[in-house]
Amino acid sequence: MRLRKRADFLRCAAVGRKSVTHAFILQSLPGYDPEASAIWLGFTATKKTGNAVIRNRLKRRLRALAREVIPSDGIAGTAYVLIARKNCVHYPYDRLKQDLHDALRHLSR
Repeated sequence: MRLRKRADFLRCAAVGRKSVTHAFILQSLPGYDPEASAIWLGFTATKKTGNAVIRNRLKRRLRALAREVIPSDGIAGTAYVLIARKNCVHYPYDRLKQDLHDALRHLSR
């Protein structure tokens, strides 16, 4: 499931936990939807990261990464927000994947 409303993103930032890596920031809000077995995801890339082409490329990379990692390592009923950082463009995909595994492990403690 996708987070689309700004209020949901702000709620994750205000109430949830976060893990910072060189390429992205992962925010989580456990208990976002406790009755659902779904995992909620949101993606953000600010103008600091580059122009529209770069921002869209970053979000595509993060979506592909989340599609691969979150179903196995994520917790049902939790909302996750992936915020791209400027370094994400040049990071190798394998390193991004490992960083996401580590960030999810850190937030699940």
